[in-house]
Amino acid sequence: MSFISIKSNSLVCNDLRVLIPGEQSFVIREDIDQLLMKKHGEIVGRTLTSLPIHEIEQDLQAIPFIEQAMVNVDMNGMMTVNIKQRIAALRVINAQGEDFYIDENAVKFPLSKHYAPNVLVANGHIEERFGANTDSVQTALLMELFETAEFIQSDSLWNDQIEQLYVNANREIEMVPRIGGQQIILGNADSLQTKFNKLLLFYKHIAPTVGWDVYKTVNLSFANQLVCTKKENLLNNSIN
Repeated sequence: MSFISIKSNSLVCNDLRVLIPGEQSFVIREDIDQLLMKKHGEIVGRTLTSLPIHEIEQDLQAIPFIEQAMVNVDMNGMMTVNIKQRIAALRVINAQGEDFYIDENAVKFPLSKHYAPNVLVANGHIEERFGANTDSVQTALLMELFETAEFIQSDSLWNDQIEQLYVNANREIEMVPRIGGQQIILGNADSLQTKFNKLLLFYKHIAPTVGWDVYKTVNLSFANQLVCTKKENLLNNSIN
């Protein structure tokens, strides 16, 4: 044990490996190298016992795009940095023009200069601000937008059909479809499965029968009703 302790104290870091798995690339190897050099100086060439592993992990996790960082060293002198990036669920442009993401844990984080994921965008009358590198969602409205985005992205049909969320002046959530020009009013994030079942009813049985350009709005917010407004006379037709 004494021999192992003496050998460990004399071991030198001879290489640095950085692992950033996943398809999203908010952070790159160069970002990691720059932070380590700025905060801790040259890593390679130092004894392993002189490396502040815990502090390095904390510094890496201060990068807003990193959810978790794990650092370890082995007896061969290799220091390995494992990075878990945040996964964007929704991009938000609020009423003040601030642009940010919400990750799958409902944490807000900024845009990256390296990567822009293909996720839903929400804009309109969204008042919640983004004032820090990372911050949890604070308002009920933004949480409802997040829950709606999560629901849409969990279903391949709706993920392909819905391309944007919009908050109107009445603080109702609207959805912008890729196919069809209807204004789809979701309301809030309550009973999402029921509301999307009604929307599926519209796409499968109503629009193909009466025509895709007949209705101006499709309102899903009423319980047990699908309310469609015609373009011609703006009269409501309710379908139970």
